[in-house]
Amino acid sequence: MIFRSHILHTVKVRTNLAWVLALAPLVFAAHSAIAAGAAAPQDSPSKDFIHAEGRELVDGDGERFAVKGINLGNWLVPEGYMFKFKRSRAPSEIEDVIETLIGPQDAARFWQEFRDVYVAEDDIRFIKAAGFNTVRVPLNWRLFVAAGDGGADGADRFEGPGWALLDRLLAWCRTAGLRVILDLHAAPGGQTGVNHDDGPGFPLTFYVPRYRNLTIALWRAIAARYRNEPAVLGYDLLNEPISPYSDETYLNPRLEELYRDIVAAIREVDPNHAVLLAGAQWSTSFAVFGRPFDGNAVYTYHKFWARPERDAVQTYVNFSNRWNVPVIIGETGENNDGWNATFRRLNETFDIGWCFWPYKSLDSHTSVVSVPEPKGWDLIAAAGSVAPDELSSISLPPRQQARSILDAYLDAARFANGRVNGSYLNSLGLKVP
Repeated sequence: MIFRSHILHTVKVRTNLAWVLALAPLVFAAHSAIAAGAAAPQDSPSKDFIHAEGRELVDGDGERFAVKGINLGNWLVPEGYMFKFKRSRAPSEIEDVIETLIGPQDAARFWQEFRDVYVAEDDIRFIKAAGFNTVRVPLNWRLFVAAGDGGADGADRFEGPGWALLDRLLAWCRTAGLRVILDLHAAPGGQTGVNHDDGPGFPLTFYVPRYRNLTIALWRAIAARYRNEPAVLGYDLLNEPISPYSDETYLNPRLEELYRDIVAAIREVDPNHAVLLAGAQWSTSFAVFGRPFDGNAVYTYHKFWARPERDAVQTYVNFSNRWNVPVIIGETGENNDGWNATFRRLNETFDIGWCFWPYKSLDSHTSVVSVPEPKGWDLIAAAGSVAPDELSSISLPPRQQARSILDAYLDAARFANGRVNGSYLNSLGLKVP
């Protein structure tokens, strides 16, 4: 997420530049190529790929494809505010809280079931029926990589539960007729420097060769697996890279350079899919971009809580017109319905497609579906609202009680038990099916 971070996210810098630069030579390890056997789920090529054509996206028949999307936030990249946690914001911090409450075995069961119920096939059918044509899926690299130690026998392997979850989602979306944007929300090392990249609090993706190389190799593995999958709209290479809290002067010139290297690796295995390039500083700044370097590139910006007037989009319109490239807004929303409607129409006026945020959240009026808050959730939220080193010193609910509350949450997170916010859908020009 973007300006949301200024208010809702706690920035925890756990390192400094001197430490990073000292560490970098020690971790300059080569990484394995694509894991053997990572074949694309759909083997026959198709012409029905969404691709850039001038300022527009078009389908295989040359018809304009105007992105009307929703973000599946919190599914594979949990965010603390969606659990009503005030301190534990990053996925790994949230996992620590759950494990402290119910123990490692039950915590593993919780997360497996969470990923099964938070986004299920009935959610995807509903999204399509409501009028969306795209879902954007935030990904955490940790679900797709079994990290090695860098030694001769300890190379990174592209394994993990994320692959099966993504395969299943793509099958559902293919059947429903939805396109999917794969968004690397949490890259190795962290590309943003705040909690939602699940990193150490500094954008080490840009400083540490090990993380940079692994990010490139992961995208190559993803592209090799899904190169023939037309349900994939494109690859959103880095979510909100380089926060304003980081060394912008040093990092900004390195963003497009990294994008070039990632795209080169993707194009080695996948000529079909669009690549989405997000601006710097919460995906707001296109000043980091030069002349487009790939013929199937889409540029993406994020914006929350801006005044919904032309000035808010003019920079992106100018960029699109100058370089004759498509622009979409990858994240926006979490505002009142009137703002949503006005800002959506403003973007549509300039042929800018959109993906609002988020699809589902706990006890919320600013998501498509609201998860009812289970009884006793305040006890869970309290555990996520203290500093991690204070968890052991506060009064926690007994494990059996915590398990019961968390099980109630899992039940509430099922689509059948959620509350559809009809006015939210109406603000997007859609309706409850």
